[in-house]
Amino acid sequence: MPIDWIDKLRNLLQTLAFCLAVAAIQYAFRPEQPYGVPLAYSLCIGVLCWAFIDIGRHLFASSAGTGWPAGWRGMALPACGIALGFVLGSLLADAWTGHSTWSGAHLRASVGITLLAGTAATYWFHTRGKSAWLQARMAEAQGRAAEARLKLLEAQLEPHMLFNTLANLRVLIASDPARAQAMLDHLIAYLRATLGASRSALHPLSEEFARLADYLALIAVRMGPRLQYRLDLPDALRDVPVPPLLLQPLVENAIRHGLEPQVAGGSVTVQARLLEGGTRLQLSVHDTGAGPGAAEETTGTRFGLRQVRERLATLYGGAATLELIAASAGGTSAIATFPLKHATDRPDRRG
Repeated sequence: MPIDWIDKLRNLLQTLAFCLAVAAIQYAFRPEQPYGVPLAYSLCIGVLCWAFIDIGRHLFASSAGTGWPAGWRGMALPACGIALGFVLGSLLADAWTGHSTWSGAHLRASVGITLLAGTAATYWFHTRGKSAWLQARMAEAQGRAAEARLKLLEAQLEPHMLFNTLANLRVLIASDPARAQAMLDHLIAYLRATLGASRSALHPLSEEFARLADYLALIAVRMGPRLQYRLDLPDALRDVPVPPLLLQPLVENAIRHGLEPQVAGGSVTVQARLLEGGTRLQLSVHDTGAGPGAAEETTGTRFGLRQVRERLATLYGGAATLELIAASAGGTSAIATFPLKHATDRPDRRG
């Protein structure tokens, strides 16, 4: 087990504070002696006990849970560390102060104080280590649960999009077989790209926009000139990690509930930009369709928005927002804003 020297320094400082408290208590009971005498003994014995126990535990097979030796070694190490710390620390303090620890009453008092203080300090460090380990395991479990939840939400989104597309394809087969064939070709290409993509919790924003381009090309076969779209992704943001399929439900809502109800159709614009000095990412989907009032009357419009909100909340908590705003010139803007993650925050890919 590697030694964390920063943690050791923190433990040493806490030990020194504990030694000062023990010396102050001894001085309160025996004010006739100079404070420097109990202070010297407390520091010498306490620091050596800490060194033998805290450094020595790395020489044994330490428990992966608490960082302390398991079984009988976990009992033997503190006992031996306290005994060695008392003997060597007392000899060092004797030489420092000119006093002797080895007289009857003084010896019994010193042994009793060392046992009580050493046991209390060992218990404190042991429980603190175990608590830190438990917190780390809880954080790891919460991270895995969040990732599993994201996968579940993503798995719900893909069939939703697929069923909508197949329903449209069924209509085209009867009315326009050539366009149905083109649409089927785009669907196969889209599914191949999606199924072959990363299954990690995050992927580059460029991949998100590439999936949107595939999806919009698929829908354009069905809608024809009624659908115009523009994808605006600055080069500086291409590698920014984002949740997969985050924007597609917003684009799907814009088309299904904004553009399709209009005879003339309309346009969809997807944009990415940085806010607040480059610390937050804003992704917006704007359509020139019927507006949020008409969308609310359509069954199923809230599915995509709910999924996007849940996915943002799972990854970013309260730091992420999703707003649905009616544009003054007509149409709707769906705007997602969340903290900017760096490439180093991106999880490993899993096939």
